[in-house]
Amino acid sequence: MRNDVQDYYGKQLQSSEDLQTNACCDQEPPEHLKPLLAQLHDEVVMRYYGCGLVAPEQLSGMRILDLGSGSGRDVYLLSALVGEQGEVVGVDMTDEQLDVARRHQGYHRDLFGYANSNVRFLKGYIEELDNLDLQDGYFDIIISNCVINLSTDKAKVLRDVKRLLKPGGEFYFSDVYADRRVPGALVNDPVLYGECLSGALYWNDFINLGKRSGFADPRLVESRRLTIENPAIEKKLGNIRFYSATYRLFNIDALEPACEDYGQAVIYKGSLENCPHAFMLDDHHIIETGKVFPVCGNTWLMLEKSRFAEHFDFIGNFDTHYGIFEGCGLNVPFEDNEQAGAASCC
Repeated sequence: MRNDVQDYYGKQLQSSEDLQTNACCDQEPPEHLKPLLAQLHDEVVMRYYGCGLVAPEQLSGMRILDLGSGSGRDVYLLSALVGEQGEVVGVDMTDEQLDVARRHQGYHRDLFGYANSNVRFLKGYIEELDNLDLQDGYFDIIISNCVINLSTDKAKVLRDVKRLLKPGGEFYFSDVYADRRVPGALVNDPVLYGECLSGALYWNDFINLGKRSGFADPRLVESRRLTIENPAIEKKLGNIRFYSATYRLFNIDALEPACEDYGQAVIYKGSLENCPHAFMLDDHHIIETGKVFPVCGNTWLMLEKSRFAEHFDFIGNFDTHYGIFEGCGLNVPFEDNEQAGAASCC
C-alpha cells in the first residue's frame, strides 16, 4: 500500500484537479492567512492535497515538524508565521513532491525577506521517524494535513510524535475519519486509500489510540462532513460517512482520560495575535476576553503548561476534586452539516 500511495501522489496526481473525490480538498482559510497563501509559489499550491487548516495560534519563533509535507505549501506558510528565528521541517516519502518543495526554497526565502532559509525537507516515512535526524523533545508543534490516514502504522506515528514534542508541545493536525470501522475489502482498494478514505480511522478508535500513545485528552477543533461527489466511489462506500477533522493533542503527562472538575477557571487576556475578542481552544471552549471561564483540570493544564500560558490568568488549583466536569460526554463529535465551517479565532 505504501508503494501505491507513492505512485498515486508522485505520478498519477499532477494537481488537485486530478483527485477523484473531495476528501483531500482544502477549506476556506481565515482572513489573516489569505494574503500569505496568495504569495506562495503557484506550483507549490497546485500540488497541495490537504483537507484542513494546520496553522494554530502563537507561532513566532516556534520549531515545527510537518508530517507528509508534500509540495511544501504548509511548510512555507508556517515558515512565514514562525519568522526567521523559527524553523519548519517537512518530511515526505515522495520524490516528486519533495522536488517541487525544494525547488522553491530560495523563492520563499526571498519572498519573506530572510537572510537564510528557515525550512528543510527530509525524505522519509512518517512511520519511521526514528530513522531520521530528529532530536527527541525538539519540536514545539507537529502538524500533518490529510496524511495520517495514509499511514500503514498509525500507532507508531503517534508514539513518535509524543517522543519528538517538547513537554507542553502540541500535535495540531487535520485528517479524515469515518463514523465506523472501514471493511478490509475497502481498505485494500488502492484508489480509495489514495483518496484518503479507506485508510481513515473510525473516530473512536482514533481517540483510544491517542490515549494509548500518551495523549490522554484529544481535543476536536473543527470538523466537516465530506460529500465525496463521485457516484462510483459513493456506491463502493455504502453508508459509511467520512469527515475532515482537526484535532489538537497536547504533550502533557498530567492530563487525565476524562474532564475532571477541580473548581478552576481561567481569564483570557485578549493578547494573542488575531484573537483580540476570544480564544478558541477547541470546538466547545471559546473563551471570551476578560471573562472568568470555568474549566476542567485538563483544559487548565493545556493552557497553563503550553505556549499559551502568558495569555491567561489562572484561578484555582488541584486541591479539591468535585467529580466529572458538567457536560463531559462521549458522542459522535463531528459536525454533520456540510456547510459548517471553522473559526480559529474571534
